[in-house]
Amino acid sequence: MYMEKTEKPQLLFYQKLGELFYAVAATECAVGDAEYSSLKIIIAEKWKNLHGFHDVCLAEAASQMNIVFEWFDYDHLDADDCFDNFADYFIENPNLFTEERKKLIWETSQTIAAIFAGNKKCEEIMLGKLKALLSKN
Repeated sequence: MYMEKTEKPQLLFYQKLGELFYAVAATECAVGDAEYSSLKIIIAEKWKNLHGFHDVCLAEAASQMNIVFEWFDYDHLDADDCFDNFADYFIENPNLFTEERKKLIWETSQTIAAIFAGNKKCEEIMLGKLKALLSKN
């Protein structure tokens, strides 16, 4: 019973992270293989270990970041719209964003932006917006 109550919010949380990471990677143009590889490595090394996931359902929820990232790239969604959607979710759900999670969100976003450094100004603007958002709560 407990798992049923936590599964849906966790799933949506990870989907929204995928949306944010897509926004960071897609500030200028299409996302390439380097961004996909980076996101998958970061998820494998950091995100799935954030809470010491031993539960298959929660580990599968973390994979939603990859799924959403790829789906949004396939549909060529607007990076600013994706960021705004994540920002709305962040503001509406402050209890989901612990200091540990916010730190990992920031580190992940910086890594993705560094790999996809086409126009540094675009990445800097996106990261600046994210930094301001993460400092709100």
